[in-house]
Amino acid sequence: MKSKKSVLKYFFISLFFITFSFSIFGQTGQDIGYAEEEFRRGVQAFYRGSFNDAILQFEKALSYLPEEGLILDWLGKSYYRAGLESAALQQWQFALELGYGGQLLQNTLEIIRGRRSMENDFTIEERYVEAGDFFGSNSENVFFGQPAGILSCNDGSFWVSAYSTNELIKFDVNGTIIDRKRGPINGFDGPMDIEKTSDNRILVTEFNGDRITVLNENGDYISSFGEKGRGLGQFLGPQYLAMDSNDNIFVTDYGNGRICVFDNNGNPLFDFGDFVSPTGIAIVDDYVYVVDSVIGNIYRYDNSGNYIEMLLQDKSFAKPESISVVGDYLIVTDSNKIFGVNVESGEITEIANAGNSPSRLVSADLDENSNLIATDFQGNQVYVLSRMSELIGGLYVEIVRVNADNFPQVALEVKVENRRREPVVGLKDVNFLITENKYNVTNQKLTGTATENDVCDITIIVDRNTSMKQYEDEVTQAIKEIAAAMNGKGTLRVISDGAIPAIELVANPSDVTNFQISKLKSNYSDKNSTDLAIRLACNELVNGELKRGIIYLSNGKSNSSLKNYSLTELSNYMNNNEISFSTINLENTSASSEINFLVENSKGFSYYIYRPEGITSIISDILDISSGLYTFTYTSSLPTNFGRDFLSVEVEAYLLNRSGRAETGYYAPLN
Repeated sequence: MKSKKSVLKYFFISLFFITFSFSIFGQTGQDIGYAEEEFRRGVQAFYRGSFNDAILQFEKALSYLPEEGLILDWLGKSYYRAGLESAALQQWQFALELGYGGQLLQNTLEIIRGRRSMENDFTIEERYVEAGDFFGSNSENVFFGQPAGILSCNDGSFWVSAYSTNELIKFDVNGTIIDRKRGPINGFDGPMDIEKTSDNRILVTEFNGDRITVLNENGDYISSFGEKGRGLGQFLGPQYLAMDSNDNIFVTDYGNGRICVFDNNGNPLFDFGDFVSPTGIAIVDDYVYVVDSVIGNIYRYDNSGNYIEMLLQDKSFAKPESISVVGDYLIVTDSNKIFGVNVESGEITEIANAGNSPSRLVSADLDENSNLIATDFQGNQVYVLSRMSELIGGLYVEIVRVNADNFPQVALEVKVENRRREPVVGLKDVNFLITENKYNVTNQKLTGTATENDVCDITIIVDRNTSMKQYEDEVTQAIKEIAAAMNGKGTLRVISDGAIPAIELVANPSDVTNFQISKLKSNYSDKNSTDLAIRLACNELVNGELKRGIIYLSNGKSNSSLKNYSLTELSNYMNNNEISFSTINLENTSASSEINFLVENSKGFSYYIYRPEGITSIISDILDISSGLYTFTYTSSLPTNFGRDFLSVEVEAYLLNRSGRAETGYYAPLN
């Protein structure tokens, strides 16, 4: 047992070092205490979604400890979530220069800076390299045989047709087989290509069966059409599929050297073309592109079957197979290579290569995570190909929210994206590792994913410019239709975009069926504050459902006022909080350039109120937007010091050869 003298000695030594550190930084114990209190309040405001309040609290904390990297980091996080990315980058750079954050913060800076200068559109300027592969067999088992067609699903999974084992195989993002479908009662007979219709049915060509089989969205058999022969509606080896804007079905008929066309119900319409060996087919803006595997060229037709031109020179490809459409490019598989072809210029670029091993790539298409999925018919395997920069840079992981109200039970909201701000969907519990102070937590459980969420929160912004007076009936009807489309789920808000934006309504959608525009309290005005209305809408949605969106009702005649926030700041605020921005135009004209910018840069949609399809699909469209948000619960084992200690939590996400990591912290409730 230590003597009293020894205890006093250690006490005075500790006191000396504390006093010495205070004198170096010009800080007192009182400064540290004040900083800790303001920091705690800032963290709590951040997790409430009150980012402006959090910014104020962290700036107060910095006034006491101006060179504290942890506070600078959280101030940067708050600016980022508030859409003020330039300010966020500045604070993170300050923290990094003080020696805080290390490689993790450096990586965050590189990704955010890169996003601000890169386009999210598909590009063939970057090579795709192998990120993973799934073999059809091993020494003991056969999992599938001769993979051919590909159909990507919005949850990150994808179907592959297995030609020799006569089945459809469904893979999750990790390459695990999660479903098998064998078609009609007598089974598939050489399934080749797979396509989805606008009403979510699945079409499968059967090369040996000379028919097309129709499945529901779960892969269960519905019907078949087509038969063997040379007449109208008959086949000799149907291969690849495409659909035009009228939902007509185009099929390459290999044996007859032609294209067969059916309506959406499988009734034959006409056939066209005189090909040597037609294989792949794709439709872009109702122009039909067909590749001939012997001639090695791509031919362009209109969707009535009238020949237009050859896109390339003969023998541009050695033995081309399928064509898929990605942006302005046709993706063509050719032996062991994959090419991108610009539909306007005809420029050809090699984007992937399977190497020198014996292979025959027959299909390639992007999945929901922007990976290129390719099937090797001869090598009996499925490849997952990713951009080189994505493999090197890894995933971007962000811990969006921590809820410790029921401590030691902790709930997390985690976002996973690639370096281009595109969501990574379909991840499972095994793709995540949650730790506290680098030690694994207990009872980790994935409780939800935004992609599978069938509930959304919607905020409608109503333009209150004086030119909108004549559209009161249209506004009333639009709000009623949107409310009805929500099926009583989620929360519906209405905000007036006038001189001073105001929240007019917050209700369950089922309570808005009798909405009347006369209930709006804001007056019409010639001076709108659209940017403030959008910020107000975002503030209300930040803590909403995982799927959330803004719908702007306007005739497009008011000048959208952006006096307080720029378009970039507004779009960043929405994107950094998973909020889409859509418009319903009350006149059949385009919205203002400012509003169109927000729609295009926030995953939104633009509809005319009297379009033939109606506007109710806007809710299902918002629900279909991909999102990389995941929710977890776990049990913490950290001591809280009666709720006064800042507790650390880390999340790592893994997908094939890519990974990403995020760190944050939280406070348990005070005891």
